Amino acid sequence: MAYYKEAEAAIVGQGAPARSSISRSDLFPKLVAIQRILGAKNFVVLRAVASGFPNKRKLSCELENWGMNATEQSAKLVRVMGEALLDHLERSLIPVTWKSENGTGFSDIPDVAALMLRLANDELSYPGLALPVRLGTIGNGYVIFCGGGLLLDNELVLEQHIKCTEVMVDLLALDERRVTPAESLSEREVACLQLAGDGRISEEIAVKLGLSVHTVNAYLGSATIKLDSVNRIQAIAKAIRMGYIH
Repeated sequence: MAYYKEAEAAIVGQGAPARSSISRSDLFPKLVAIQRILGAKNFVVLRAVASGFPNKRKLSCELENWGMNATEQSAKLVRVMGEALLDHLERSLIPVTWKSENGTGFSDIPDVAALMLRLANDELSYPGLALPVRLGTIGNGYVIFCGGGLLLDNELVLEQHIKCTEVMVDLLALDERRVTPAESLSEREVACLQLAGDGRISEEIAVKLGLSVHTVNAYLGSATIKLDSVNRIQAIAKAIRMGYIH
């Protein structure tokens, strides 16, 4: 276990700020390259986010290359493995593995058991290797590789784990880019976002805050622009992650 204690120290130390020129399109080929090295068919990047319940987290897909039925594939992965992965993320950075539902997916290597957590699986048709990433205030999550004949050599997995952490640092820094003081959300914008996040429609928000529906929509629109979001739903999610609302 000392081997992976050293690995944890190395991985945590990777939390440097992302380069300003990095974009999501730059990260995709890096993940595909790691996927190929590990013998996988697909990758999924999951982030731990607020679930809407006090002290409760959930995993949300940030990036993937499932192809067909991507939303359904990600949702099933989170449903089957989500709770176990979140519990593990609170305790350790040791990689997590599971075999396919019929017990195949990677070769048994004598020293793997002590260095990786194995989860039971009777629902997913593919094996998986989940590499946990903890970055403190930047965010936490997993880079997961699925399918194929996964290669679980300890040195190889450690090298790719560190690379995945670097990718996650860049990805989360992009997503969590703080707005400048000039673009900070106003109290009204925050209030409208909070109520929208609580499930209130514009008419209800208007009554609650004593505003017109037009004004409420204007506040929500300006908040969406300031948060660099494509729609109201994404703006609410980003506002939660950035601590503006809960």
